[in-house]
Amino acid sequence: MSAKLLVVYHSQSGSTSKMAAEVIAGARDPEVDVEVRACDALTATADDLLWCDGFILGTPENFGYMSGGLKLFLDRVFYDCVDKIDGKAYALFVRAGNDGRGAIDSVQRILKGLNVREVQAPLLFAGEFDETRLPECRELGLTLAAGLEAGIF
Repeated sequence: MSAKLLVVYHSQSGSTSKMAAEVIAGARDPEVDVEVRACDALTATADDLLWCDGFILGTPENFGYMSGGLKLFLDRVFYDCVDKIDGKAYALFVRAGNDGRGAIDSVQRILKGLNVREVQAPLLFAGEFDETRLPECRELGLTLAAGLEAGIF
């Protein structure tokens, strides 16, 4: 049975969607046997989070915080998942116009309450969007998928 990886993200302007597309492509690398489910934060559910072995969240920075779409997802799933996903591996990617710290901190604060474990430092694209960095997103998805497949995470 292959491991299961969930990617949940929210995007308004499209740059976070570009990042998510690369994360998903990396996770679906043909060299890795992992089932990948990708969901928009506005439609993802607690069942999606309970289904996976690990997950990756993506958000733009909005007013120094995570996007409203990702916050809504976390609000909707929190109580259905608390004490049920302890120890699951996760990673985070953030598209920020400023420094991104507020968005990262806000996600990490909520996920601490779910007792999940961050297995990679957050991937932050701050300032002007730089498409030459998109391979970092692919690497993020591939690394988490490969770690789940190998049983490292």
